[in-house]
Amino acid sequence: MSKFSLSLVALAVSTSSMAVETQTDDIERIIVSGSRVIESIDEVPASITVISQRQIEEHLKVNPELQSLLAQMVPGLAPDTGSSSNTGQSLRGRAPLVMIDGVPQSTPLRNGSLGIKTIDPSALARIEVIKGATSVYGNGASGGIINYITKQATTQDSHKGQISLSSRFSAVKTEESAGARVSAAVNGKAGNFDYLLTASYEENGVQRDAEGDILGLQYGLSDAETQNYFTKLGYEFDDEKRLQFSYNYFSSQQKTDLGDVAGDINQGEKTYAIHVPEALQKQGKPQGPDGNENITVKYTDSNIFTNTEMTLDVYSQDIENVFFFSPNLANPDEGYDGGQSIIRSEKRGARATFNTIVDFDGVEATFIYGVDALQDTTSQPLVDGRVWVPEMDMDSIAGFLQTKWVIQDDIIVKAGVRRESIDLTVDDYETLKLCRTATQCSVPLQVKGDTIDYDATTYNIAIKYNWKDVFSPFINYSQGSDIADIGRLLRAATVDDIGLIQTEASIIDNYEAGFTSLFDNVRIEVAAYRSTSELGTTNQFNAVTGVYEPVRAPQEIWGYEGLVDYRISDTLGVVATYSYVEGKNTEADIYLGSRQISPPKATVNVNWRPLDSMSLTVSYLHVGDRKRFAPDADGEYVGDQGPVSSYNIFNVSGKYQFADNWNAFMGIENLFNSDYYPARAQSYTYGGYNIKGLGTTATLGVTWSF
Repeated sequence: MSKFSLSLVALAVSTSSMAVETQTDDIERIIVSGSRVIESIDEVPASITVISQRQIEEHLKVNPELQSLLAQMVPGLAPDTGSSSNTGQSLRGRAPLVMIDGVPQSTPLRNGSLGIKTIDPSALARIEVIKGATSVYGNGASGGIINYITKQATTQDSHKGQISLSSRFSAVKTEESAGARVSAAVNGKAGNFDYLLTASYEENGVQRDAEGDILGLQYGLSDAETQNYFTKLGYEFDDEKRLQFSYNYFSSQQKTDLGDVAGDINQGEKTYAIHVPEALQKQGKPQGPDGNENITVKYTDSNIFTNTEMTLDVYSQDIENVFFFSPNLANPDEGYDGGQSIIRSEKRGARATFNTIVDFDGVEATFIYGVDALQDTTSQPLVDGRVWVPEMDMDSIAGFLQTKWVIQDDIIVKAGVRRESIDLTVDDYETLKLCRTATQCSVPLQVKGDTIDYDATTYNIAIKYNWKDVFSPFINYSQGSDIADIGRLLRAATVDDIGLIQTEASIIDNYEAGFTSLFDNVRIEVAAYRSTSELGTTNQFNAVTGVYEPVRAPQEIWGYEGLVDYRISDTLGVVATYSYVEGKNTEADIYLGSRQISPPKATVNVNWRPLDSMSLTVSYLHVGDRKRFAPDADGEYVGDQGPVSSYNIFNVSGKYQFADNWNAFMGIENLFNSDYYPARAQSYTYGGYNIKGLGTTATLGVTWSF
């Protein structure tokens, strides 16, 4: 890769040095890239985790869910929820922005927390997790960015590909649990044209806990049908100019004839599913993403003018995420015994990015500048026609400048600014009357709409000193602008004018310091951080209406992370991580609940390759205690304040090449059949979340390459 390409980076992306990779030499070659930046990981004065394609493939043998992979590999990300929803799976105590090749997948105007599950892992080349508030891609990245980088055509031949078949089933009780998965990929080149096609289809059986019971259905994965079709087409006009088109289709819906037996986490009772008569089965449409689509067209000229690269891209996204049927959306006066909501979001965006390098007497300076434009229309109606969250129309335009200065080859200084202007329009609307009981109902309210203007300027500055291999410290400060989840504020309005609702944008200030130490066979990474915001959002239960209402107040979140990567030999490596996060509402001086703050987490991943044809991976997850809240007068916990007790999970996977083009593989999740509630299930006292974790579950499969 050219010196020019290695220098292209934007500081606000806050890419980092946390690379969870078992080969130290591989770490040194990792290049951090998004849709607008490329650079060596050694020149990044901040924390990121880069998950390689090999690691993705290894975890796919154990569990095909990206939430599970990220929880195992990313220090600072909350533990896996064991479901299709990533609510409560925060990144350093705040919500991350999920992207595919730099295109936002999250719906920050009405965050339904389904963004992590948006593409099949088999389509990915790597995952970059950028930690800490950043506004380089605009609204919604208060906790950082999770960027899924898709595969590229890699062969110079006319075609190359592979097909994989596998089945996943409960080892506790196999009845009805067996599922099937098939994935295929082909790529190739023909002259200046290259192509990549991937497809996957999976049908789950029922999922069972350690006692053999079927897991509860709320955001459940039992009987889920998942489809993903991804294509990337490219044409190189010459060595400098390239045009690329990509398309992604993703659907994952639960199609089941089961029904829930509701439990109560305060009483230690789990929610589980059973076969029931049709009248008691899960009501409404199948829950989950219903045919979400992304289209991106990108044009790159690596020498548009002297020492300058240009990237132009336009994209569109259509999302329809269907949620579970909830009795909390009832209105007996109008004949509704509950309801089912849908988050609909349409995004249309365009970006122009320029990267210019200038040498100043031994100081190499990189200037990254451009313009982003985005139109986002999001709403949350109910399937029955009622409107819970009215249509929100957002128009955003932003300009940015990021600079990087490499001084004497070992001092890296970065600084930048982003100016964003947002117009958000909401028409007049009426809040819904919702009843938890016959006598506990919210009062509908006519609210006058308006156009709200947001203007925000955010800054960042950082420095890294590559003093010696054994000690390379860094320090950084970055800001993010966030108007996240306006929809939740609108649907819970208690005033009759949108201008009176506390919809102001929040500026997050993120401070971080850390270092990297590289010895012969050991890499150590440590980072500590603190982030503050004047207008964080939490939920407060209204006992009169039975509705959880958003409360905005200043917040402070802090924590630290560490990683040790030990290459014991050419065939054996170990990576261990630890992360701790805590936070408070500083106005009331009370701790934040588990929607934002997760318990301490430790992981260990051991990779052994005894033969060229055989590999084995063992992973360990420890989730610690977090017990910050006292029960109420009735002895019960409320909201997201339930106590979390520690648990431990072991997984194992392996692969064996038994012929030239054939591999067999296996994976076992929860090897010792630990009987536990995931952290979110323990802390969330809301109905339906008290679902136990998956019991011992096995995967067997085979892959043919051609």
